[in-house]
Amino acid sequence: MEQLEFEEFYRSGQAVCLRAVLASVGDRETAEDLVAEAFTRAWMSWSTVSRHPAPYGWIVRTALNVRTSWWRRRRREVVTDGAYEVVDSASGDDVLDPVLLTALRRLPRRQQEVIVFRVFLDLDTRATAKVLGIAEGTVAVHLARALAALRQHLLTQRVLEVES
Repeated sequence: MEQLEFEEFYRSGQAVCLRAVLASVGDRETAEDLVAEAFTRAWMSWSTVSRHPAPYGWIVRTALNVRTSWWRRRRREVVTDGAYEVVDSASGDDVLDPVLLTALRRLPRRQQEVIVFRVFLDLDTRATAKVLGIAEGTVAVHLARALAALRQHLLTQRVLEVES
């Protein structure tokens, strides 16, 4: 019974969790590895995760924590030019707009996380605050700032496209 429950959980949420993590990390292979690791950890702790108020939030938070742990182990900073390539998938339904992805990656880490949980996972403010371990008001502030920054970036991109 427990295995069937977990299999359904995985089938119904793997794609949305992958999109959420991809929006944060920008690299499809890394995102796939992180999500796989998070689902593995979820299976190992399924009795706890299944009772979590936002189990998909748990998956994404775990994936992002694993990324931080990997980065710390390497003890070096990877410098990028801000351009991230999104590889098209076979289904095509989980591809992120490269312009949006670039804009997301330019946001501060906490704003990225709030966007991932509030927009990609469709968690409410209370659940997002609980998963991230911050106050509900802080979630609202980060969301407002992130949306304003994204809006400004996308409008600037549109103007540049029209001018060229």
